[in-house]
Amino acid sequence: MIVQLTGSLIEVTPSVLVLDVNGVGYELRCSAMTAASVPAVGTSGVTLLTRLAVRENSMTLFGFASREERTLFDRLIAVSGVGPSLALSVLSTFTPAACAAIVATNDATRMATVPGVGKKTATRLLVELQSVFASDVELRGLVTSAGVTDDVATPSLTGSSLESDVQAALLSMGFTPQEVELALDGYEQAGAATVEQIVAYALRRLGGKA
Repeated sequence: MIVQLTGSLIEVTPSVLVLDVNGVGYELRCSAMTAASVPAVGTSGVTLLTRLAVRENSMTLFGFASREERTLFDRLIAVSGVGPSLALSVLSTFTPAACAAIVATNDATRMATVPGVGKKTATRLLVELQSVFASDVELRGLVTSAGVTDDVATPSLTGSSLESDVQAALLSMGFTPQEVELALDGYEQAGAATVEQIVAYALRRLGGKA
């Protein structure tokens, strides 16, 4: 089982990373959050956590910037009817902490904003994930870090605005609040409507990689 790779980053797209490890290029499927958080193409010594999915006709490697994201991916694909693509869609829409807040507050409306997740699927996901979060120490820690106690989220972290998830992703990459505010100016007029698109728009304005 391949659980981690360290090498030079040679390609970055919102859904795929390519890492050169001692002359061997590894293609890793990833969430938009991970793609937005990695350093610039050409950077060496980049470490990504991984999961290898083996099927009858294929082997697919998935890359994650954090242990929390990989843990949540593992738990999502364990849910009946949720495959790796849908799990990455969830992780591209919400940070692990934001997802923890949604699960803790049973917010089916926000979960249903994930591409490919309807209201019925969102409700079922939340039911299954609530028991998973309750029994998993690492995921319970995400709920605490998201500011959720007694199933009530703090307003500053669980607003329904898409911007809150984008801001959290950009701030975690080291940008200042002032830089984030300037980078997000005009994203609606540019047609960016998902976390992936807005993060890419913001990074372009910040002179980033997307």
